[in-house]
Amino acid sequence: MRSIAECPFGPWPASQSLPALSPRKPWLAHPSGNPVPTGIGVPLPTSKENVLNLSNVPRAELVRELLAPVGCDTAPAIPRVGDSEADYALVEDNKGALKYKLAVARELLMRNLHAQLCSGPVMHSPDAMRDWLRLRCAHLEHEVFMVLYLTVQNQLIEAQELFRGTLTQTSVYPRELVRGALARNAAAVVIAHNHPSGSAQPSRADEHLTQTLKAALALVDVRVLDHMIVAGTEVLSFAERGLL
Repeated sequence: MRSIAECPFGPWPASQSLPALSPRKPWLAHPSGNPVPTGIGVPLPTSKENVLNLSNVPRAELVRELLAPVGCDTAPAIPRVGDSEADYALVEDNKGALKYKLAVARELLMRNLHAQLCSGPVMHSPDAMRDWLRLRCAHLEHEVFMVLYLTVQNQLIEAQELFRGTLTQTSVYPRELVRGALARNAAAVVIAHNHPSGSAQPSRADEHLTQTLKAALALVDVRVLDHMIVAGTEVLSFAERGLL
C-alpha cells in the first residue's frame, strides 16, 4: 500500500526552460521483472488493473514526457481537427503512445489534486477530493477500500488503500482501520470505496459497515466525517445523503 504522491503540480515558470533529461530512465517493468524500454510509445498493459506506476517519477520528467512528440522524438504532432484522413492514421498507429501520455497526464493531475487537498481542511475542497477519488479508483475492476486520515483541523495526513477485494465485495476489518488511525495520530477519517458495477447506490451492507466503523473509531475518539462511494463519474456522499 502506498500513500498519495507528495509532489505538488503547478505551472512551470515561464522564465525557465524544461531541463534536458536524457536518456529516459526505465520507470516501467515487465511482469517478468525485466526492464521495458521507456519513452513515448510504451504501450500500457491491456488490463485496467495494471496501471503504470508513475508515482516516483520526477515531475520535470513527467512534463517532458507529456510534451514530447507522439510515437518517437521525430514523429509529427498529434493530428488536429480538420487534418486529412490520412493524418489520423498516426493516432491509430500510436495508440500505445497516446495511452502512455494519458497515464502521465493522470499522474500530474493527481499530484495537483493532492496539493489542493493539502492546502487546507479537506472538507473545504470537496470537489478536489471527489476528483482524486475518481482518478484513484473509478477505473478499477475490483473493489478497494480507501482511508483519508485527517488532523484535528481536518488537514490530510495520508491517504491509504487499506483493503482490496473482488468485483463485488471487499472484506473490511475495523481493527485495522483503528490501528491505522492511531498510528497516524488521526483525529478524523474519510472512508471511501468503489463500485465496479457502475452504480453508486449504497447497499444495506455498506450502510451497516459505516455504522460499525463509526462505533469502533468512536471508542478511540476518531470521527468519521464521510463515507464516499465511487462508481464511474459519480461519487456518492453518505454525509450529504444523511446516512452517517
